[in-house]
Formats: sequence, C-alpha cells, structure tokens
Amino acid sequence: MKKNKRYGFQSAKKKKKKRKIVYVSLTVILGLLLVVSVVWIGMNEWNIKQSYQQIQNAMGLTADDEDQSLAPIEEIPTPHEEIVEPKPMPESAPESKPIKPETTEDFVSYVEGQELPTEPTYIKGMLIASKKYPLPSTFAPGESKDARVAFDKMAAAALLDDFRLTAFSTYRSFEYQTDLYQRYVERDGIEEADRYSARPGYSEHQTGLAFDIGEVDKQEDWATSRFGETDAGRWIAENAHKYGFIMRYPDGKEPITGYMYESWHFRYVGQEIATEIYKDKSTLEEYLGVK
Repeated sequence: MKKNKRYGFQSAKKKKKKRKIVYVSLTVILGLLLVVSVVWIGMNEWNIKQSYQQIQNAMGLTADDEDQSLAPIEEIPTPHEEIVEPKPMPESAPESKPIKPETTEDFVSYVEGQELPTEPTYIKGMLIASKKYPLPSTFAPGESKDARVAFDKMAAAALLDDFRLTAFSTYRSFEYQTDLYQRYVERDGIEEADRYSARPGYSEHQTGLAFDIGEVDKQEDWATSRFGETDAGRWIAENAHKYGFIMRYPDGKEPITGYMYESWHFRYVGQEIATEIYKDKSTLEEYLGVK
C-alpha cells in the first residue's frame, strides 16, 4: 500500500509538471504573436487598417471579398502642391514654384476646347495622362494594386536606412480633382494653377498609378520642393526606379511635362522602364516620344 501511494504521488507530480510546461509554452507563443503583430503594424507606419488590408492581400482576398476596399482612398487628405484638405492653403505654397520661363513658344499647354475622350490613351502599352492626353471622366480604376505592392517594398527597403515613407496621396477621382483644381484657380488664377495642378480629367492621380510620397511625421515637407532636399527625398530619387517608380515631373523638365518640379510625385511604370528613364535622366514623355 505504501508503494502504491508513492507511485500515485509521483504520477500527480508528473501531471502537474506537464501542465506547467503547457502553460509556459502557450505564454511564449502568445508573446511571440504579440511581438510579430506590433512589428508588422510598425512596418506599416502604425496604420492598423493598412496592416489588415495587407494581410487580406496575402490571403488572396479581392475587392469583392471586402466591399469597397478602395473606397476610403478618395477621402484620404490629398495634398498635391501644398494642400491637405478643403481649407485655406498655406502661405508657403509659392516657394515650390520655380521662376516662370521667359518664353512659352514650345511650352506644353492644354488644348483649349478639347473634349474628354471615351477611352483612356495607351502609347507603347503605357497608360498616359497629361495636358495632351486626358482621361474619360468615367475612368475610375482606383489605386493600382501593383503600384501599392511596389511602394510597400520600397518603403520596407527605406526603413532599413531609417526612412519611414508614406504615400499620402494616390488615386483621386475625377470629381475630387475637379474640386481641388478649382480651389487652386481661386487662389492663384488659372495660369499659375495650370503649372502645378491638373485640370479634371488630366490628372495622373486618376490613373491610380501616381503616388505622392513623403516622410512620416514630417508633413511640413510634404508636397514642397524642400522634400527633394531631405535625406529621405534624395533616397527616393536615387532608388525609386528599382521598384518601378519614376519622378514624374523632374527639375528643369517643365517645358516637356507641362508641370513644375515635383520632388514628391512618382509614377509607377514598372522596373524595366523606370530604370531606363532614370539612367537617361528623361521623362515619360521622352520615353514615349510624345509631348
């Protein structure tokens, strides 16, 4: 009887030890999950919604699985030359404007009276939106998934160099651009507004391929020429092509692109074409052979 009691005590002791091991294991697993979650959200600039959407993408979910997955994009503040939301523009806006060319003989301008097309224009298989090639008012693709994936890869690479990038303005609808452009005209007049803001139907943002990029927590440099002088701005200018982006409106190219220098405005064209344009120090218009 004494022997049985001893074995019974040992058996209970073993069970208690096993339970302790299980509890410790669960605690470690939960701790690891918490750490991974925090790191993942941190890599997405502490944007929980964006982290959730990326998890959906990794699981293969589409816009049909999540109703109106792109709908909130238009409601994101969309500074495109110093404006963040429908309210008075900052007084610092003019500093981003270079000196106006003395002659406009060969200057790219709108074709007055031009009607918007019923189909978007593709040249060499490339979608284009410019002062010469407008988009239909009904063209509404939303933000490009390929461009978003490429931007996320670029942002992850930048983070390794201690730069936290954010795309503060991407897709814009025809209606949003209409309101945005009108407010610029009211502030600066149509001639000046046409140098830094697209008329509705002519905006690259309507393609869903244009990304206005800035550095997290440094909104004072967003959509200003100062961004190109920052370390983060220089990093993007030197590395964006590796991820398929080009600086759409480079310095000194206003007579070709029709828009002033915008160090923050990048267009997704794919890695091969972006690298070619970067090496040639050219523009999309020059690559496509159009003005």
